[in-house]
Amino acid sequence: MAVRIRLRKPGKLIKGRYHFKIVVSDSRESREGRFIEEVGYYDPSRKPELLQIDLEKVEQWIKKGAQPTESVKALIKKYRKREKTDKGGE
Repeated sequence: MAVRIRLRKPGKLIKGRYHFKIVVSDSRESREGRFIEEVGYYDPSRKPELLQIDLEKVEQWIKKGAQPTESVKALIKKYRKREKTDKGGE
């Protein structure tokens, strides 16, 4: 079973107001199909954008062989950078 960490668009969407859940799912499932676990949330329509990722769960899944998509890789990188600057500023 090939496992991916990818974005999922939940529920009914209003044009221009997208939000996403970051989920771990079987790569054979559709984007809106079943998923194994939810590991984060991303809402680019908010100002400032809302990004929440459980890095511990993501790292566990990557160690098990899950592959993040390009967009999720970029979000993880952005989240780690934000976490680093938040901790450094305290």
